Amino acid sequence: MPPRPFRLGRSRTGLGLFATRPIKKNIRIAEYKGKLLPLKEAEAAEARGNRYLYEVTKKWTIDGKDRGNIARYFNHSCNPNTESYNIGKRVFVRTIKPIEPGDELVYDYGSDYLNNVIGKSRCQCTRCRKRRAKRAKELREVRVRREARLAAKKKKARAAKRKTKKKA
Repeated sequence: MPPRPFRLGRSRTGLGLFATRPIKKNIRIAEYKGKLLPLKEAEAAEARGNRYLYEVTKKWTIDGKDRGNIARYFNHSCNPNTESYNIGKRVFVRTIKPIEPGDELVYDYGSDYLNNVIGKSRCQCTRCRKRRAKRAKELREVRVRREARLAAKKKKARAAKRKTKKKA
């Protein structure tokens, strides 16, 4: 049996973590590891494009860019099955509901990251994809009804035009 209840694999957004066996609720899965950076160094790293920064406090940030940090592969979801929590300057990830084998392990990165980095219109979580698909379907239905209304108007206008030509 593998030491971890998950594996690294291809996900919709790149690489992600997937359960290899059932995982119960409130189980600690991983620690977000990396060098502790003070605020100024973290801001400089963010300006250089580092996407693996985890703000622990207002003064300290963990730089999780090293590939040995398995927790960096948890992807974002607006409907998460895990959550992150702090103990001092350390960050851990635990399950918030039972997870079945094959499910991707995801947590909510927070509204700042979603709005400023990912963008709500580009979020690939199941909830957002379903919301966008539903909205697209509604817009298609509105367009079809509008086109049908315009076609009926044009047909009436042509019929009225023919009627006036016959009278003349």
